[in-house]
Amino acid sequence: MKVVLAVGRRKASLARATVKDGKGRVFVNRRALEIHQPELARLKILEPLALVPELARRVDINVDVSGGGFMGQAEAARTAIARGLIEWSEDAKVRELFKQRDWTLIKSDVRFKETKKPGGRGARAKVQKSYR
Repeated sequence: MKVVLAVGRRKASLARATVKDGKGRVFVNRRALEIHQPELARLKILEPLALVPELARRVDINVDVSGGGFMGQAEAARTAIARGLIEWSEDAKVRELFKQRDWTLIKSDVRFKETKKPGGRGARAKVQKSYR
């Protein structure tokens, strides 16, 4: 039995996907993907599976995702699933298909929230002076 582990990241979210032989079942944090809410996040996670439906029907995927918000988790899970499918299929055509659709399916988006600095309310905003 072939088992592949893959990782995806987005902002503060980290997703670990396990891809193995199966019947096309997908679980995110031990819950079926069909009941995952909100719907926009579910559609984002389904994107790599919709691009290769014949491959998606032959594997079971378990994704454990933590950290960040619901959309960051969805994008991290999407990247982990796509990487797992590429490695499981061992087919360069699958990678090229994902690459043509959206590069972040393969490579995690490295952008992160800028940290707050002293002297202000946020990363760039500073307290105004009015002595003139």
